[in-house]
Amino acid sequence: MLGLGADRLRADMNRLLALLFHQGVLDEQFLQLQQLQDESSPNFVSEVVNIYFHESEKLLRNLRALLLDTELSDYKKMGIHLNQLMGSSSSIGAKRVRNVCVAFRAASEQNNRAGCLRALELLEHEYCYLKNKLHELFQIEQQRALSAGIRFYAQNQAIAT
Repeated sequence: MLGLGADRLRADMNRLLALLFHQGVLDEQFLQLQQLQDESSPNFVSEVVNIYFHESEKLLRNLRALLLDTELSDYKKMGIHLNQLMGSSSSIGAKRVRNVCVAFRAASEQNNRAGCLRALELLEHEYCYLKNKLHELFQIEQQRALSAGIRFYAQNQAIAT
């Protein structure tokens, strides 16, 4: 019975990943990140992604602050923050977030405040969607691991008696 639960959870994970790839939210870099995870570091992907989220939220706050300062929008500093966000998004396979950063950077290079504000709104939307979906994925993965661990424990107990 427990094996069926783990199988269902694995199927749920695969469906969610397929959806995220189909929507262009993730790219192959995310799969490469997953390949680095093994028994010695079973939480590698979630730890890397959590670091990404922590750093990205600081960058998004900084971008918002720069844009809300109507007296002096520092477009050069915006570009620096966007390059950091673009690079870290690429490294975890966050394709749509990276693509919005490219458009945002183009607007900042043209000192286009209205374009930057629109891009920031879209960037925050894409970032929240990514964060919610990856959180959902990691929750399913954690449930699957717990289910598999419980099954493993139950099988070992049956062997021991």
